[in-house]
Amino acid sequence: MKFMLMLYADEKAGAAISPEDMAGFMGQLMAYQETLQKAGAFVSTAGLLPTTTAKTISNADGNLQVHDGPYADTREQFGGYFMIEAPDINEAIRLAALCPAASWGKIEIRTFA
Repeated sequence: MKFMLMLYADEKAGAAISPEDMAGFMGQLMAYQETLQKAGAFVSTAGLLPTTTAKTISNADGNLQVHDGPYADTREQFGGYFMIEAPDINEAIRLAALCPAASWGKIEIRTFA
């Protein structure tokens, strides 16, 4: 089964992190990716640009509306993901719990249909 681990964190708090500390956090995420690769669970990963670059659209009744920013105004923003393969949700939870992003934000686990 494929699962998406969606990483959420406070974007404003992240912007205040020094470049040296951020490099350390990115190193932790790279080590996590290597752990997933060794377990045969890694599919893909990517980070997202800040929500200030986002656009939200709707096309109700053929009337395209484009808005600046994300769909929801929340304290934590969707900042990136890991796509993994695991035999079941319990293993996906175990693998997600190893992700260092769980220590500074939340991880939502979603199963692919």
